[in-house]
Order: sequence, then structure tokens, then C-alpha cells
Amino acid sequence: MPKRAMRKAYQVAVLFIFVVFPPLSQAEDKKVTLLFTNDVESAYDPIPAFWLDDLDRIGGIAEMTTLINEIRTTNPRTFLFDSGDIFTGALAKETQGALAFDLMALMGYDALGIGNHEFEYGVEVFGWQKNRAPFPVLSANMFYKGTDHPFAQAHTIIERDGVRIGVVAIMGRDAVSAIIPAFIAPLDVTDEAVAVQKSVDAIRDEVDIVVLLTHQGKTAPMQTDAETDPRTQRDIDADIRLAGAVTGVDVMFSGHADAGTPKPVIHPETGTIIMQTYGQATHLGFLELTLDSSGAIQAHDGKLIPVDANRYAPDPVVRERIAAARARFPALFEVIGRSDTYMNRKYMEESTLGNLFADIFREKAGTDIAFIHPGSLRKDLPAGDIRRVDVLDVYPFIDHVLTMELNGRQIRDLIEQSLTFERGLLEISGFEVTYDLSKPEYQRVLSITRGGKPILPTDILSAGAPTIIANGADLFTTFTEAEKTGNAGLISEILLDYFSAQEQVVAPSLGRQKDLTPK
Repeated sequence: MPKRAMRKAYQVAVLFIFVVFPPLSQAEDKKVTLLFTNDVESAYDPIPAFWLDDLDRIGGIAEMTTLINEIRTTNPRTFLFDSGDIFTGALAKETQGALAFDLMALMGYDALGIGNHEFEYGVEVFGWQKNRAPFPVLSANMFYKGTDHPFAQAHTIIERDGVRIGVVAIMGRDAVSAIIPAFIAPLDVTDEAVAVQKSVDAIRDEVDIVVLLTHQGKTAPMQTDAETDPRTQRDIDADIRLAGAVTGVDVMFSGHADAGTPKPVIHPETGTIIMQTYGQATHLGFLELTLDSSGAIQAHDGKLIPVDANRYAPDPVVRERIAAARARFPALFEVIGRSDTYMNRKYMEESTLGNLFADIFREKAGTDIAFIHPGSLRKDLPAGDIRRVDVLDVYPFIDHVLTMELNGRQIRDLIEQSLTFERGLLEISGFEVTYDLSKPEYQRVLSITRGGKPILPTDILSAGAPTIIANGADLFTTFTEAEKTGNAGLISEILLDYFSAQEQVVAPSLGRQKDLTPK
């Protein structure tokens, strides 16, 4: 055989061997795709992406499902997790959370870590409804009060296409402060690091990857465009601390703060990969890992994928399930009034929506002043026709307006706490505030007046506030000093009655809280 022909035959043989029997490291490397969500909070439909230049509409659970299924076609080793807060909103309330679990089952979730919103209807309701989930519902640090009897499964192991993943979940003790105290009272939420380490030690040697689902840290700023408002950007310090306090955790998907991580954060000591989305089903978390033959992570690629509602058509099965649930409750979608304009929520400043609801509470309670905290406002209010569901989705909680008497000193303390922005700016009605953010915390109030006259420390005013903050939640503990004098009614009924009685609801003017910080 001529040398050229022999050389050609040799090259073909080598190529054949390389293709059929690739090098050992290449053959044994595995790509694992981890998808994740957090703080979806029953965000069924796309919303206008008014804060983004490159998208018209963003989000929607059915649209996100299409994106998830598209990714699944590229890698059989794809897993899907959620880090908590699947409940909220009128339809979730009507189904007592069952719809959220049904939708997650259709979307193919592999595990859920429990969040604070899962207790919106109380421990008993959530404890029962989680039985319908065909995937593990996890929390390693929740126990029935005064016992070592767990409320939920601590951890699980999931295997797919030769890859075993151990999953652990915790809810942070700070997240408990965002729950109406009576609704979480039957449970103890214990030390996060201790619970995580116990579960990790139990499964670490049996799995390739350990994923930790957390729901902790600072409460999310409930502001639709928080993604692009630097003032509302939350940190993930609690997750970083936890990642450094435990060993054996490869990946941490977190929630509660809606602190989006466009790129993964790597703990400098433990190497744990930390990620979180902005919540509300606007982005899908994506993390691709490359594992070597020993199961060690050799490389990773993480990002947040915007759910472009104009690009991803709604998944028909998920869409139909939502439509069927809505059809069961037609009264929710009845038009009850009109709004003269779009009213949005703000976390760090006064908003038309916050002012409106505070005014409604004050009028119903017949008090001198009223408060509402921004964390309770879960959606913006559309312009034009207002349906029952629109009102109930803005304030979806089972809550009442309580009345009490506050002195001027207590009012000032509440406003000073508000101006730390730890839980957002309290929206107010019946009085005015000026403040200076250049001053130290708890020294920022310049004036508090009512009808132009100063409110003195010894003045006594009647006040109304939602039960959650009236009982000291969201860190507004000064409310607990005041003896409660009455109950003005269920907030959902108060709001629906108000909108039904108005020919057209007009947005209140701004200016009752003025920022006089020197520029």
C-alpha cells in the first residue's frame, strides 16, 4: 500500500477510535443543569416590563414552563427547585394553596424549600395542603413547638441519569418576623446552621452534589421595578454567612430577599455557589455544572434568564389549569369599580397606592391616623376597570385593621424605625412627616405634624393599622406598647366595600412624607 494511502488509513482509524471511544476525561464528564425559582408568589400572568428597555412583557408561570421545558430538551440531567413563597393572592387563598402545588406538579419541580408565605393561612392549612405535592416539601429546622418532632421532611435525595443530588432546606428565623405571629405560633424555627449540617452529614457521602434551599435574610422590597432601583437592592449576607458556617454544601439557591444574582456568588472559603432570582416568576435561575468522573464540580455557568412573555408562548397544560381554577371562582373577576390611573407601590418612598390604602383604613376605623407597611402591598393597581381579584391581589392576606391609641413619642419611634428602611417606609394617613436621610438612623425625623401643627410627645391620637404590624411584625415593635381598642374589620372586606362604593377611585396626591435630605 502506498505510504500516502497508509497514512490516510491510519488517520481514519485514529479518528474512528476518538469518536467512538473518546478520551476518558471527556467521556466521564457530566453536565448537570439546575433550574430554580424563589418567591413566585402565585404570579400567574405576565406583567408590563415598564422598567426594562428590551422587553415588552415579562413573567408568567405558563410562559416560564415553556422556557423550562425548552431547557429540559437540551440535557436529561435537568433538575428544578424552588426556595419558598409559593402562596399569595386571591386565587391561592380561594384554593387554600392547593393550586400552587398543582401547578408546581405540572411544571415538574423536584423539591420545594418552605418560605414564610406558606403560612398565610396558618400552620394547619399548609401542613395539610403540602400532602398533595408529588415532590419533597422540605425544611430541616421546623419543629412542633417544644418538641423534636419535625414539621416537614429535612432533606431528600434525587437521582436522574446517573447523577444523585442531595437537597436540604431551611427557613431563616428572621423570616418568621414576616408572618402573623399566631399563624406560626405552633412551630419552633431552630438554628439554621445546626440543622443544615446535620442533614448534610447524613447524605454527603451518598450523593454527587448537595443543594441547599434557603429562605432567609432581609424581606424583599415589594416594588415592581426593584430590579433596577438601586435603593431597593437587598444583599445576600445571611446566605453568605450560612455558606461559611457549614461544610459540604455545593450549591445554595436562596429566597426571601428577591436579591437577584445575575452571576453566581462564590463563597471564598467553602466554594459554595450562591444564587437567587428577583422573584415573581420574572426570571428563571439557571446553573450548569460540569462534574468530573469523581463527581467533583470542575466548572459552572450561572445566569438569570428573563421570562420574555412575547417569546415564550404559555404552556397549554399550565394555562388551562389556571383557567379552570379561575372558572371555579367567577366572582373574583367581576368588575367592582374603576381607577383613574395606574397606582404603583414603592418600598423606600411614599406611593399613591400606599397613601390610598392608608386613607381607606383611617376612614373605616374612624381614627385620627393610620399606617400600612409596604411589604403587604403585593401588586400594583391597574388603571380603568377594577376587578375583585385586582384589589385582593394587592392586599392578599387574612388580616384586620386594629385600632389603638398612640402617643407622640410612639409615633415618632415608628417613623424613625420606618426611616431605617429595614422593612420599607411606612405609608401613613392623617399626618405629615419631613426627614433627612443624611442623619444617623433613629435621628432622621425633622418634623411630625397634623394639619400643620406639631404632634407633641405627650399628644394622644387614635390610630389604625393592620394586625400584622399592630402585633409587632416586620420589626415595628413599638405598636405592641399600645393597648388595642377595637377591630375595624377584615381588610379584604374593607377594601372591596370601598371600591364598590366609589364611582371612580382617584389616586391621592403625594407629599405627606417629604425627603429634605441635602442634595
